[in-house]
Amino acid sequence: MRSFTYIITDPVGIHARPAGLLVKQVKNYKSTITIERGEKEANAQKMMALMGLCVKKGDTVRVKAEGADEEQAATELETWFREHL
Repeated sequence: MRSFTYIITDPVGIHARPAGLLVKQVKNYKSTITIERGEKEANAQKMMALMGLCVKKGDTVRVKAEGADEEQAATELETWFREHL
């Protein structure tokens, strides 16, 4: 398993548009991608689950990748988070 933490900088956090983009990005990987905020976690392939985390600007999330391409997934997703969230 590979993981990284990220502090959300988007003014409105993970709302519908970025959640949809994230789901699209995650579908490129074989690994299971999970997003954690505090005690809650969500499968990153499920848009409603992501929005249910209620991630706002300034929140810290942990992104976990587990599977065949976890190294690639974690590296690319970290870059994606910096560019979009």
